[in-house]
Amino acid sequence: MIVQKLSLTQFKNHIDRQFEFSPQINCFVGNNGVGKTNVLDALHYLSMGKSFLGNTDMNNIATGENFFGIESQIDDGEKENTIKILLQKEGKKIIRKNDKPYDRIADHIGFLPSVMISPYDSNLITDSGESRRRFLDSMISQTDSEYLFNLIQYQKTIQQRNALLKSFAKNRYFDAENLEIYNAPLGQLGTFIFQKREAFIASVSDLIQSYYQIISNGQETVSVLYQSDLSTQSFDEILLQNKEKDRVLTYTSRGIHKDDLLFEMNGSSMKKTASQGQQKSFLIALKLSQIKRIIEITGKTPIVLLDDIFDKLDDLRVAQLIELVNHEKFGQIFITDTHKERTENVVKKINEESKIFEI
Repeated sequence: MIVQKLSLTQFKNHIDRQFEFSPQINCFVGNNGVGKTNVLDALHYLSMGKSFLGNTDMNNIATGENFFGIESQIDDGEKENTIKILLQKEGKKIIRKNDKPYDRIADHIGFLPSVMISPYDSNLITDSGESRRRFLDSMISQTDSEYLFNLIQYQKTIQQRNALLKSFAKNRYFDAENLEIYNAPLGQLGTFIFQKREAFIASVSDLIQSYYQIISNGQETVSVLYQSDLSTQSFDEILLQNKEKDRVLTYTSRGIHKDDLLFEMNGSSMKKTASQGQQKSFLIALKLSQIKRIIEITGKTPIVLLDDIFDKLDDLRVAQLIELVNHEKFGQIFITDTHKERTENVVKKINEESKIFEI
């Protein structure tokens, strides 16, 4: 998958900007705050239909404007495709592929797979389980549309069950039979999601260890463990066991929406024992494993978005990372940096076609 052209209209601080990209390496250089990361975010929009920064869509409309637009030409190996994204303040977000709008934005996910490596990745280690679940769901959704559909249905069902629990509390009554209507769909959807997550983590475990050793030259053993209530109980048992607790709390307290990933080094929590350098190397190994699995499952090469990585890694390690991504034909690369000369030196060493854009 090659992004050939990108056009931004009133997207964040880019009022009217066009790019024509190299099929291999593209670098955006400039001072902090000029909008380098915003270009990567636009590419993420093309892939996932949303910001990787977690911004609400409306916050991505340029100040004082009423809409934003993103347009791109993408070569999928067989033909050129046009993707257009339009969001108006008074309307809903529309994504069109070759001028045909998607019925559901979720149907677009997977057409242009992407992997982002950024300073925000450290949040995966330090934040709550919610960020790790979101990351896991994003990884699987890009390669499995059935997973994404079931995940959306599960989230809707949980919202409905929670709304009913809140209604019980507000009206000071409780109807167990009415609540149990949700047991069967949650059990079916939750079990499917649990099995998919378990299988995916198992499929990347060896890859993560392999890439970690390449990047860090270290001998530590790293691992990702999947923690879920469904590892020891059925969903029906979980809902039955926690019915009274859920009634008091007015929300569904257990289930696959509480799953987590545990990152370990040599059998101990990485958050507690790993150095910053070890954590950075692990997170990059995690993302490289994601790239590898996308290629293995879909046959597509994802676009690789490297945001401000010089801030987190030394120049030698950055060059090693870019060369590894390029050598393994992981896909088209997009890089942001504040120092043009530094970026040029790293790219020259790799000796591949590249373009540098000054923002």
